[in-house]
Amino acid sequence: MKPGMFYLFQNQNYLDLKPYQAGYADNDGKASFGPAARNHYLFHYVISGAGTLLSNEKDGKEHQFYIHSGQGFMIFPFQLTTYWADEAHPWEYVWIEFDGVFAPEIVKRSGLTIEAPVYSSSDKTITAGMAEAMFELAKPTVGTSYYDVKMKPSAVALNSVQTEETQFYKMSRLYQFADCLIRPSASAKRHDFNGSMSDYYLQTAFSYIEQNFMDPITVESIAECCNIHRNQLLKIFKNKLKKGPQAYLIEYRMSKAAQLLATTELSVNEIGNAVGYLNQLHFSRAFKSVYGVSPTQYKGQLERLSEP
Repeated sequence: MKPGMFYLFQNQNYLDLKPYQAGYADNDGKASFGPAARNHYLFHYVISGAGTLLSNEKDGKEHQFYIHSGQGFMIFPFQLTTYWADEAHPWEYVWIEFDGVFAPEIVKRSGLTIEAPVYSSSDKTITAGMAEAMFELAKPTVGTSYYDVKMKPSAVALNSVQTEETQFYKMSRLYQFADCLIRPSASAKRHDFNGSMSDYYLQTAFSYIEQNFMDPITVESIAECCNIHRNQLLKIFKNKLKKGPQAYLIEYRMSKAAQLLATTELSVNEIGNAVGYLNQLHFSRAFKSVYGVSPTQYKGQLERLSEP
């Protein structure tokens, strides 16, 4: 296995498009990840080899996709997915996790959906540009660590891949990635961005929810943080996301709960408390409304999937 790379973006006040982490991995035939859900968009581009993506819709319906070199796949916020390398020809890929006010519009323009998440382009110039941009995003900057999965950090490897470029350079590569993502889609020419104060309020609300979801926050407190009226906040969410701030808050909390169910030994009651629910029945109902099963059933599914 070749050395892997991982770059974690520091908290930045970007509104339009915000990167969270990027990386590179050359997997072996036993490599797999999941089941897990994310809070943001996560895109993988396959450089070589192949693998399989198993994705779930909110109603529990599963989709399975076989993805090979020159293709990519999008994982959507709060979506439960599992993916694994082809045993004979394991994949090598780069990935980027991102979000922001324009992220849903970018994904929409790409033509990718939960039902059809596979990216493909016959234009080698576009795919080469995408791979280059994503690799640059994954490169650690001087002073950060670069780890070989099997060996200790290599000074030679560090010197060969670290970059002294600024965050602005990283952001330019993120926009290059977005351009390569949407250009193969025929629908890309039919949409234009329309930034406004609504975008600022929306991002402010996102940040407030992300930092306070474990507390008993309300739509009123979110609107107060944005310094706007509750009704105005509701209108912005409906126009931009087709859902209200309360629904977004519930989905965000449940995505955090799903992560805790998958990665910790906490009880269902403890996890409910951790994501802002003191009443276990209310927590169970909210979780089922998002994932289609109760937290206990969800945890049981994860345990069965992990059995040898």
